[in-house]
Amino acid sequence: MDLLNNRSSVSEFILLGLSTSQEIQIFFFAVFFLVYVAIIVGNLLIVISVIVDTHLHSPMYFFLANLSFFDLCLSSVTTPKVIADLLRKCKTISLCGCMAQMFFVHFFGGGEMSLLIAMAIDRYVAICKPLQYQTIMNRRVLIGFLLLSWAIGSIHTTSQMVFTVGLPFCGPNVVDSIFCDLPLVIKLACTETYILELLVIANSGLLSLICFILLLISYIVMLVTIWQHSSSASSKGVSTLSAHITVVTLFFGPTIFIYVFPFKSYSADKFLSVFYSIITPLLNPIIYTLRNQEMKAAIKRLTSYHIGSCLTF
Repeated sequence: MDLLNNRSSVSEFILLGLSTSQEIQIFFFAVFFLVYVAIIVGNLLIVISVIVDTHLHSPMYFFLANLSFFDLCLSSVTTPKVIADLLRKCKTISLCGCMAQMFFVHFFGGGEMSLLIAMAIDRYVAICKPLQYQTIMNRRVLIGFLLLSWAIGSIHTTSQMVFTVGLPFCGPNVVDSIFCDLPLVIKLACTETYILELLVIANSGLLSLICFILLLISYIVMLVTIWQHSSSASSKGVSTLSAHITVVTLFFGPTIFIYVFPFKSYSADKFLSVFYSIITPLLNPIIYTLRNQEMKAAIKRLTSYHIGSCLTF
């Protein structure tokens, strides 16, 4: 990072945030603080429930617990600083801190994108090849999918950040958002960035769009399969798939909008950034717990056991 500072006269970036009104910022502080607490509690409940409850020791819940972990990490990269900045007049972030923020946003974002694809494969095997499900989705395959998600997240962010870190920044240093993101920061570099812009569009934009389309097609195939083979499990299968489709749409929708045309500024971009970094990690556990009776029962058992232990103590 010393080389980075030596090449740039800019040592920090100024974040404009959502509003200049003190009253509105205090309102957002209260809302985002409560949302972040809910994110931590909700996602940790899912992770702990899947670990300790033997009823949830299946591939679907294995992926769900890891999705909650990714959501928790993705939100924690940006949300604590966003909350703290809402109480400050001057919202700044160091050059190194900005680079680290962008690295981890795309690291966990890329990993979550890969994990959502793995979850779609799991549901496809469960619905289209039910007799072979346990054989195909064995422990080795599950660990392989998880390691692949981490590897893809690492490749996704490194392939962009390795070029971004070396950019010289001479000013201006104002980022019109609540946190550092690649398109906004790259535009501030005092050098030609056309090739890097194309890389970001391909790596973050087109990749997200292609994955989203493929996921939607796969879920449509699964829904058709369920309707063609009507059974007592059909309603449960449709409910599970609808939850997956909702989560996929919430995750990919804002990402596609921001990164397919990342270097054209839209007023909605900063609010979409709030959505995928703060709101989506909150909605995911809500969607899965409200639409899943087994998960609700497991969380109820976990909380009742904890309350009972505290009363006994």
